[in-house]
Amino acid sequence: MASARSTRASAAVDRLKRRTGTASYSMARTSDGMFFLSEAPGAPALNAPLELDEFVTFVNSLGPQEVRRVSKNDEKFEKQLVRKKPDTP
Repeated sequence: MASARSTRASAAVDRLKRRTGTASYSMARTSDGMFFLSEAPGAPALNAPLELDEFVTFVNSLGPQEVRRVSKNDEKFEKQLVRKKPDTP
């Protein structure tokens, strides 16, 4: 299970590298299964050691965010989802 945890965390770091254009970010895992991020291997940590979900949320919040592409059909569908149903007697 440790490899699945590391894969999810490293995928978040890879997305950060792609968004920022900086390939030097490095993730490390402590002996108790916590994760932290640094700007380069051996550099000071950018965060306190975090659990997997907290770490992924932290890494996803860094750097420029990807803009979600929305088509006309997506906009129409979202409007239909929030449309109120008429009251029935």
